[in-house]
Amino acid sequence: MNKTILITGGGRGIGAACALLAAEQGYRVCINYRSDAAAAAQVVRAIEAQGGAALALQADVVDEAEVERLFAEVDARCGQLDALVNNAGVLARQMRVDQMDAARIRRIMDTNVVGPFLCAREAVRRMSTRHGGSGGAIVNVSSRAAVLGSPNEYVDYAASKAALDTLTIGLSKEVAGEGIRVNGVRPGLIHTTMHADGGEPGRVERLQSSVPMGRGGEPEEVARAVLWLLSEAASYTTGSFIEVSGGR
Repeated sequence: MNKTILITGGGRGIGAACALLAAEQGYRVCINYRSDAAAAAQVVRAIEAQGGAALALQADVVDEAEVERLFAEVDARCGQLDALVNNAGVLARQMRVDQMDAARIRRIMDTNVVGPFLCAREAVRRMSTRHGGSGGAIVNVSSRAAVLGSPNEYVDYAASKAALDTLTIGLSKEVAGEGIRVNGVRPGLIHTTMHADGGEPGRVERLQSSVPMGRGGEPEEVARAVLWLLSEAASYTTGSFIEVSGGR
């Protein structure tokens, strides 16, 4: 394989797992990060140690100019873009809606909705046969929160992921005839450091009894679903979602 993949938020958690698995499958991996250069560099070193090709590219996906620069760097350093994983996302400390201020809500929506829109736009401009491209695939990393609502914790985060699901469905229909497939993955309770960002590092342990399978998931389990959706094995799959949530 001689294909290029861009993974936003690829320095840790699910993004890093996707990067490592993509490299195993032969992709040239572009790892986008916002601020943690050390984490992104560590993923690059791990890929290169296994004989793969990877590079780390800094950009804040909230900033339109930075997104345009990010994709221009991919063009210059890797050539044709074949796959995009919209993985970058944030949440804030657990609280009820009646405690949230506008600044918090805007921060969540900017990163989790505006960012993926901008990245998808740039990917379509490169992949679409309408624009002279040769096709490709996009996977949006959503959340089971989009369905469950995450009451008393992250309703704003859940709403942002529901918006991402709508982007997935609408864009998939928009570009299906242009050689691009667009799908989503909805992880459930996954062991990542994101829970610490919400103020509860042990959240998975607290809630795993509510999971029919009785445990939290691992980032690698989500990555396998993402890479399947990007693969030729999923050639007739678009506008669809894989729930990676242990039945929750």
